[in-house]
Amino acid sequence: VGVTDYDNYPYDFSEWVQAGNMTSVGSFDNPSLEVIVSLDPDLILATGGVLGETITTLRGMDYKVVVLDPTTINGVLDNIELAGKLTNKNAEATSLIDEIDSRIADVEETVATADYIPTVYYEVWYDPTSLWTAGSQAWQHELIEIAGGKNLFEDQDLEYFLSSAEAVIDRNPDIMIIPEEHGVNFWGSFDEIKNRPGWETINALQNDRIYDIDSDLLARAGPRIAETIETLAAVFHPELF
Repeated sequence: VGVTDYDNYPYDFSEWVQAGNMTSVGSFDNPSLEVIVSLDPDLILATGGVLGETITTLRGMDYKVVVLDPTTINGVLDNIELAGKLTNKNAEATSLIDEIDSRIADVEETVATADYIPTVYYEVWYDPTSLWTAGSQAWQHELIEIAGGKNLFEDQDLEYFLSSAEAVIDRNPDIMIIPEEHGVNFWGSFDEIKNRPGWETINALQNDRIYDIDSDLLARAGPRIAETIETLAAVFHPELF
């Protein structure tokens, strides 16, 4: 069995690789074709985007490559069902789908009783010269809505797009979400974010409603979607969870 260096769920596969029980094919965006070929896999599961050329090459070598690249919750569930069929784990896939559906329904039922819907700014990327966030075509938009929030840029019919500090300040979000990895905020400490010019007027920062959430939960459209929605709902409506 082969994994990339970024595969860390449902287990920390790096420990398995170090123990010699699994093989790493290298980085996510540039896996080693030589290592993949040496494993002679019956099935390769891949994502789209940056792996397009690698996928084409592997298919040209007659390997069975299935692309799983969902952009919606239903897409994730469809991919789980497909993975179950491909690996003869239909019952396990159905059980997982039922669990996810049930957990999401529980959140929806709870947030339906909320007294208000907070506006939520999700920061995809930030540096002094550019600021990227999520529009209504991003899958995080769907997560935010189901968790009982309102995407600050829901009126932008885009996936991820270049916005501006001025736009965020003007729209004045109630909550700010920052991706976090290994305990480190991607775009600086909370104090650094609060000290951005003009941001001191934003409600989310004035009321200390800025949160860091595991980037894997936010950015990876996979079987942890229920956990992601539960995490967001608890942030948006702590009085209900």
